[in-house]
Amino acid sequence: MNMHFQLGQEAATELQQLGCNMDASLSVDRDAEMLDSGGNRGGWIIFLFIIGTFMCLTLAAGGWQSNLIVYLIQEFNVKSIDAAQVSNVVNGCTCLFPIIGAIIADSFSGCFPVILISSCISFLGLVLLVLTATLDSLRPPSCDDRLSLCETPSESQFAVLYAGIALASIGLGGTRFTIATMGASQFDKPEEQGIFFNWFFFAMYTASVISFTAIVYIEDNVSWGLGYGLCALVNLIGLLIFLSGSNFYRRDKPQGSPFVNIVRVLVASIRKRNVLLSSRSEDYHHHNDGEAKMVPETHKKSLSFLNGAALKTEGDLKPDGSIAKPWSLCTFQQVEDLKTVIRIFPLWSSSIFISTPIAIQSSLTTLQALTMDRRIVSHFKIPVGSLLVLVQLSTCISLPIIDRFLYPVWKKLTNQSPTPLQRLGIGHVLNIISMVVSALVESRRLKTAHSSTLPMLVMWLFPQLALVGIGEAFHFPGQLQLCYQEFPASLRGTATAMVAMTIGIAFYMGTALIGLVRRVTGWLPDDINQGRLDNVYWMVVVIGALNFGYYLSCAKLYKHQNVSEGVEGSSGSDG
Repeated sequence: MNMHFQLGQEAATELQQLGCNMDASLSVDRDAEMLDSGGNRGGWIIFLFIIGTFMCLTLAAGGWQSNLIVYLIQEFNVKSIDAAQVSNVVNGCTCLFPIIGAIIADSFSGCFPVILISSCISFLGLVLLVLTATLDSLRPPSCDDRLSLCETPSESQFAVLYAGIALASIGLGGTRFTIATMGASQFDKPEEQGIFFNWFFFAMYTASVISFTAIVYIEDNVSWGLGYGLCALVNLIGLLIFLSGSNFYRRDKPQGSPFVNIVRVLVASIRKRNVLLSSRSEDYHHHNDGEAKMVPETHKKSLSFLNGAALKTEGDLKPDGSIAKPWSLCTFQQVEDLKTVIRIFPLWSSSIFISTPIAIQSSLTTLQALTMDRRIVSHFKIPVGSLLVLVQLSTCISLPIIDRFLYPVWKKLTNQSPTPLQRLGIGHVLNIISMVVSALVESRRLKTAHSSTLPMLVMWLFPQLALVGIGEAFHFPGQLQLCYQEFPASLRGTATAMVAMTIGIAFYMGTALIGLVRRVTGWLPDDINQGRLDNVYWMVVVIGALNFGYYLSCAKLYKHQNVSEGVEGSSGSDG
């Protein structure tokens, strides 16, 4: 699953909050830091350090991750479906680890140590992968094609391989979004943060395209050792670039994780489950009088069983009015923040199943390409690992068209801009269409494989990949915008990581679904020419259609909740 190179003016504005939401709460600390440091931290002087570091780390990650399935099959004799499963797990991990990195950075250490340590970890992982590619003792002998014999890797060979993959994945996850937060925090003005994010995504996609093409080509046509060696080298260069700017970075102090407040509300509400709730606002603990006036009565009545967490009882407060028992009393705003998370959870969960078909398709497309004619001209073959760059390219092309043409036309016809919920809905539909195309193309590929000695051209896979990219151009910015608009302000700093979390869970769901299909059907043998991969795609179409129905129900209910509970006091969805 890919993020997108140019989110356009509107989506970039949403992304600015990744760094600027922290700005207000940290302004006092920053002023003190600027006085201590002579005012020489942050600003555009650090731009090249941050962007250079990120480009190098992205280039290194794309070089090994995009071609992992091919490496496992060709160099470690892993069966094709098993290799696809490993790839799904790895992709899931690299999308889930950013949540952990964000929590650690926000709660304990700040961004700088997380990026530094994660970069070192990813470098160690790449060194291990280089060793597996260059030392014969760390990988099994090549398969004997004449006898159809393949030696299984030993436990020690698997241990080194998976240790390298695990370390590289952890390192990638720790830097992927934390470096964006740190970069945005170097600027005080939203306009500057917007410019930073535009260049940030440009750098990400530039590095991704290079790694998906040039490095993958070296791995396929020169040597795996050289390809992985280049990945390790650019990772090291990125680490050195990051360290060389350490005297100029503005470092925010960790403010504590907002997730702790969510747990506190749950614990406090359970402890006070038998306490009679009051209808008077003054009986509840508010951060200030203004907060009490901002919460509408309709919000106080919804999910009222949580209100007990903010109900003041004897011994909850100190004489000066501060909280004496933080696990027994919370502010009413903290209670409302948890209610908002609960309300948006069904919509958030639907995003998991919009990404699950894409996760399945990304791995199975690689297996299809291995059986197809990948020649563009007589002496050049498209590397299998480079195929998925088509998704990125179609997204990059689609975003400015959508942002500068389709949305203005939409606004002219309807007198309003498309809402995040509408963008997500369009993304759902395009993904379903993509899976239908995938099923039809696979049916044709199977017929060609059974009736002809000439394999089908790999270009038949291009339409389905392009449709996925166009769909992502709609639903990915929609997800980001929805999270930033609807998540509580205290949670917006990790909202992007929450979107990544849905993608990570989707890869695990895809892995589990493929495993289930293998156990109960004969659709996915090791030789996909003898299976029914088209049936897998049709199954995914059905899942996508059911999820679209679930999404429409959630969107309707969520809109109804906002209307019925008083939009004037809520976070307000424009859906």
